[in-house]
Amino acid sequence: MPKSIVIIGSQWGDEGKGKFVDLLTENVNAVVRFQGGHNAGHTIIINGNKTVLHLIPSEIMRDDVINLIGNGVVLSLAALTKEIEMLQGHGINVFSKLLISDACSLLLPSHEKLDQAHEDLRNNEIGTTRRGIGPAYEDKIARRGVRIGDLFHKEYFAEKLKNILDFHNFILQNYYRAETLNFDQTLNTIYKLFEPIKKIVRDIPSILEKYRTENKTILFEGAQGTFLDIDHGTYPYVTSSNTTIGGVSTGSGFGSLYLDYSLGIVKAYTTRVGAGPFPTELNDEVGEYICSKGNEVGATTGRKRRCGWLDLVMLKRSVLLNSFSGLGLTKLDVLDGLEKIKICTAYKLNGAIIHNVPTNIEDFKNCQPIYEEVEGWRQSTFQVTTYTKLPKQAINYIKFIEEFVKIPITIISTGPDRIDTILLKPFE
Repeated sequence: MPKSIVIIGSQWGDEGKGKFVDLLTENVNAVVRFQGGHNAGHTIIINGNKTVLHLIPSEIMRDDVINLIGNGVVLSLAALTKEIEMLQGHGINVFSKLLISDACSLLLPSHEKLDQAHEDLRNNEIGTTRRGIGPAYEDKIARRGVRIGDLFHKEYFAEKLKNILDFHNFILQNYYRAETLNFDQTLNTIYKLFEPIKKIVRDIPSILEKYRTENKTILFEGAQGTFLDIDHGTYPYVTSSNTTIGGVSTGSGFGSLYLDYSLGIVKAYTTRVGAGPFPTELNDEVGEYICSKGNEVGATTGRKRRCGWLDLVMLKRSVLLNSFSGLGLTKLDVLDGLEKIKICTAYKLNGAIIHNVPTNIEDFKNCQPIYEEVEGWRQSTFQVTTYTKLPKQAINYIKFIEEFVKIPITIISTGPDRIDTILLKPFE
C-alpha cells in the first residue's frame, strides 16, 4: 500500500469519499483534512450505524489513527465543539487522537451572519450552505482574518477580533440591514470554546514531516469535489477553497513531492447540490429513480441532490487536474435494474462537438450532452465483493469508463457499508 494517499472527489462532491477513507485507514497511521469547513459532510455507515462528520476527519472512529485538521480548513469552534461532544457521547475519546493546526483561520459567528444575509440578497442564489465558509476565506485572503494560534495571545487576539467585528457589523448594519454582534459576548464565547481545544493545537507540517521520516502511512481527505474548486470548478458556482490536489500541500504543509497515490472518487452517475450548470441532469422518471434509490440527500444541508447520467467529459478533466493514479467507483448498485444506461462522452456547443469542459460558465451552461448508450444489468450488484461475480454488463460499464479516462478503477463500492466493497490493485 502507498505511504501517502490523497482521496479527492472527482465530480461536485458527495461521491462517497468518507467510506473509502474509512476503508483504507485500516492500514493508515494518520488522516489529514486539508481544506473546507463544516460545509462538508462525510457519512460513514459501519454495521448499519450512520455517523455524519463535518470537520473532524472520518477516522476519529478508529482507536489507532491520529486525525489532523490542516491549516487550509476554516474552523468554527462552535461546530467543532458540537462534533466533539457528539463523538464523546458515543464513547470516543476525541482528544487522544485529534490535532489541529495553529494556522487554521477561525470562522466567526459574524461570518455565518454575513453568508446568510448575502444569500438572502442574491437574485441568483449560488446555493451555499449559509455556514460562513465564503466570508471566512474572504477575510483570510484579505489578511484581516484571525487564526486559532492567535488565541494564545489574548490581547493581540482581542484587538484583531475587535477590528474584524467592527468591519463585519458595519456591513451587516449598513448594507444588509441585518442584526449586528456584540464584541464582548463574541470574545467571551470564543475564549470559552477555545479552552478545551487549546491542548490539541499543533504545528501540523512538522508532525507530518516526522511521520514521513518514520515511514508512517498518511491519508489526505478532501472535502467537496473537483468542480467546486475555487479556481478549476464551475465558477462562480463553487466553494471557496482549492478542492483539487494542489490544495493538499497548501492546506497541510506536506510537500507534493512526497504524495505517492491520488485516488479520485466518482459515482456511477452524477449528482450536484445547489445551483449551477449540470449538462447530464435528468428531470424525468430515471432521475427520480436514481435519486430515490441512491438516497441522494446532502449529509450537511439535507437538500435533495440533482441527479444525472455519468459525465465522462468532466471525469477526464478531473483526471487531468488531479493526476489521479486510480479511481474509486461508488454506488454501482444504484444503477441495478435499468434496461439502458447513457454515458456522456462529448458536448455540443453552438453547433460544434467539443471534448473538453469549457472554463467559461456561460459556455458550460449551453453545453448539450452527447451520449453513448450501453446495456444495463437486471442482476443485483448490491453487496457483491468479488469483481468476477459482477454482471457482465456491469463489468463492461466499468471497462468503458477505464478506457475513456485511461486510468484504472481500483475500488468499487456496491453498498453503503464498509464491507460492501471490491478491492483491486494496489489496495487488494
